[in-house]
Amino acid sequence: MDQASNPNPASNASRREFLKTSTIAAVGATAFGQFSLYNSAFAGGDDTIKVGLVGVGGRGTGAATQALSTNGNVKLVAVGDAFKDSAENGIRSIKGGLGEKGDRVQVVPEKIFTGFDAYQKVIDSGVDLVILATPPGFRPIHFEYAVKAGKNIFMEKPVAVDAPGVRQVLEANKIAKEKKLKVGVGLQRHHQAPYLEALQRIKDGAIGDIIAMRVYWNGGGVWDPRLSRANAKSEMEYQLRNWYYYNWLCGDHICEQHIHNLDVGNWVKGETPVKANGMGGRQVRIDKKYGEIFDHHYVEYEYKDGSRMYSQCRHQPNCWSSVSEFVHGSKGTSNPAGHVMPIGGEAYHFKGGSKDPYQVEHDDLAAAIRGGLDYNEADNGAHSTLTAILGRMATYGGKEVTWDAALNSNISLMPKVFSFDADPPVLPDANGVYPIAVPGLTKVV
Repeated sequence: MDQASNPNPASNASRREFLKTSTIAAVGATAFGQFSLYNSAFAGGDDTIKVGLVGVGGRGTGAATQALSTNGNVKLVAVGDAFKDSAENGIRSIKGGLGEKGDRVQVVPEKIFTGFDAYQKVIDSGVDLVILATPPGFRPIHFEYAVKAGKNIFMEKPVAVDAPGVRQVLEANKIAKEKKLKVGVGLQRHHQAPYLEALQRIKDGAIGDIIAMRVYWNGGGVWDPRLSRANAKSEMEYQLRNWYYYNWLCGDHICEQHIHNLDVGNWVKGETPVKANGMGGRQVRIDKKYGEIFDHHYVEYEYKDGSRMYSQCRHQPNCWSSVSEFVHGSKGTSNPAGHVMPIGGEAYHFKGGSKDPYQVEHDDLAAAIRGGLDYNEADNGAHSTLTAILGRMATYGGKEVTWDAALNSNISLMPKVFSFDADPPVLPDANGVYPIAVPGLTKVV
């Protein structure tokens, strides 16, 4: 990360061209063992999938534990994080989470890498599969490097925090597809049985034409900042340790959390919105420790046929909370988490057992690696990420923003230099207060 590339192809990328890049090949966990092994998929020439983990926080340790819980020979051989304490604590957490499979963690001290360039060292350490789970601002840089190195990849969502990052992922993914690399993205609802069954019924016409959707990620908020300014060695460390509250690292909670619900909306429609307008701000979580992000967003997305997706996300305690999606069609309604209710017809409610989708997405990716199957979710991850960024642009700017304007924006949120003694892209004033977006004034495209 010491030499971050932020390519800014000033393309006049249209929505149609953007959509043409989208191919998602999903396979079931039952695919394991049904196909002959492709020896070229494994660095050592045997059937062991050697895993490297970049970003050893809560989601990184969870993803690694799930990757190491798949069938077949698999082991964790390298980890990288900005901070040594995070890396070492994460390794212990993964071992504990695996229980009797703890011996799948085989990370020797020489393969624990720290600092901004740790991702390069993990990717270059002879791994077959790299898990990218740092704060999402780094995702495009790490993804591009892993693709160029010819690695299979699992990356958490969102896959970027700004339009240049989305374009970087899309360009890198063209190479990934040429190389037949397997790429999973942490939008686990695509691997969740109730959603899969309900979405198929919706696409088969059970509730008619889609008129509107309502999607929510309303809750009390996430963890409070973990490191005080007094204990931080630099502003860069302070923001990295408290990454959720800075847009260059997180993208705001509309990107980091609400992306799941927005992704479902696009999945239902089979396309992305053409424009959005919205409103938002900071009303409850206003302390300076909460950095620069809003505590509420409301966005109205419009698709090319005129249908709408109404979106809410909130970090405000003691308010109505919901993490859900609802679809309104010309012939009925659906909660795509497993319920379809046609007007005058028989309602469908998912009754089957459903395996943890966080595990299933890793089972499916491992099956694709072992079976040599086409498997790439990166374009969909970029679509959903840009949908969230489009919403943030609408709420921060207070104006309608088109998909094409969002996609082609040249505003990068990333630092020019990645170093602990370098300045992050946003700095506090003398009182420790960060600048906050002002609708009507803030430039977003």
